[in-house]
Amino acid sequence: MSHPANPKGLDVLLGLQWGDEGKGKIVDVLSPHYDIVARFQGGPNAGHTLEFNGQKHVLHLIPSGIFRPETLNVIGNGVIVDPFILQQEIAEIEAGGGQPRHNLLISRKAHLILPTHRLLDAAQEAAKGKDCIGSTLKGIGPAYAEKIARHGLRVGDIFSSDLPQRYARIREYHLSLAANLGFDPQGFLLDRKYSLSEYEARWHEALDQLRGMKLIDSEHFINRSLDQGKRVLAEGAQGTMLDIDFGSYPFVTSSNTTVAGVCSGLGVAPSRIGQVFGIVKAYCTRVGSGPFPTELMDATGQLLRDTGREYGSTTGRPRRCGWLDLPALRYAVMLNGVTRLFLMKTDVLNAFPEISVCTAYSMNGSHSTEIPYDLGTPGLQPVYQQLEGWQQEIHTPKPGESLPDALDRYIRFIEEATGVPVAVVSIGPDREETIVRHNFVNLRA
Repeated sequence: MSHPANPKGLDVLLGLQWGDEGKGKIVDVLSPHYDIVARFQGGPNAGHTLEFNGQKHVLHLIPSGIFRPETLNVIGNGVIVDPFILQQEIAEIEAGGGQPRHNLLISRKAHLILPTHRLLDAAQEAAKGKDCIGSTLKGIGPAYAEKIARHGLRVGDIFSSDLPQRYARIREYHLSLAANLGFDPQGFLLDRKYSLSEYEARWHEALDQLRGMKLIDSEHFINRSLDQGKRVLAEGAQGTMLDIDFGSYPFVTSSNTTVAGVCSGLGVAPSRIGQVFGIVKAYCTRVGSGPFPTELMDATGQLLRDTGREYGSTTGRPRRCGWLDLPALRYAVMLNGVTRLFLMKTDVLNAFPEISVCTAYSMNGSHSTEIPYDLGTPGLQPVYQQLEGWQQEIHTPKPGESLPDALDRYIRFIEEATGVPVAVVSIGPDREETIVRHNFVNLRA
């Protein structure tokens, strides 16, 4: 019996909080050490920010290794694709010097987001009123729902002779659902500038570009690459606390953002997975509605927001900000089997003389270090421990230098609380502002 040449050649990188942890930057930093970077879930609701050579790039659908020409980038079957948004993103990458037509591969089994998915998304949010989820209105939820209902369209269907008829049936169904919710599409603008008919015209034009891209059966491609000894980095979107099963339901995304989503979103066996890199901010943020125990609705929260430039890269919405939540972080570490932590945005805390960390929750007079069934349980309060701040700018240590003592204690406090070593510390948005504390994987020279 032959054995795979690289049975654990697939590492995973994912967020451990409510998204926006800085995954894009780290994928960009790590991608030279991998042959393939593959997105396994989510869609254009992601906003992965990369900064290098004085330029800023925001990616929504395309994996964050796209600016490394020697690295192949795969949009896996678990991702949902809006062809028009993909077309725009390809143009932006090309303008920034990337070559997505050369090193981007797209799974034929990835599902398509239709323009009316976006319309239906808006209709459903409007119907919820004050109880709305805080959707990005990119059509994510309706597209995943249609996938589960087994009448969605996939990338591979764009070559089918009956595509116009299938599209028309789904479109009419969506319009009837929107009408039942009392939503009138007249006057509604997608992305605040396109009527439904205008967006549809651009969407259909974008199908021609999609037909000319490199489309693959990604499950075969990924497994064959691993058998050949290639190294793969699976890139997650959103964050663990937004997982459809284990996040703060119903204020979650529509896919599995945990390591379990890698297997279904790329078509690989669990035994293929090697390292699991967990990305965590030195504090917490959240976009949209839903429980957030450590949220700071005061001047401190605003200082975190302004210093960290905490405004959504996809929506522009201000992010809710708060202190680091250790019970939630330990929960995410447990669910994902995290082997290494990457601590992001430590520079945002440079000016704070004192830093608070939530170590437990207080409920009904008792303390718990575990995530409850409902994080929004009335009366749930964070229990804080105060740590000394480092109050200085951080730079990459030269040989013989070390990090400030207070920052080092903060890092060790997190390591002891989670049982996982912090391998990387990010001290700024640029790819060069990254401190590797120890070699966490057999990186290429």
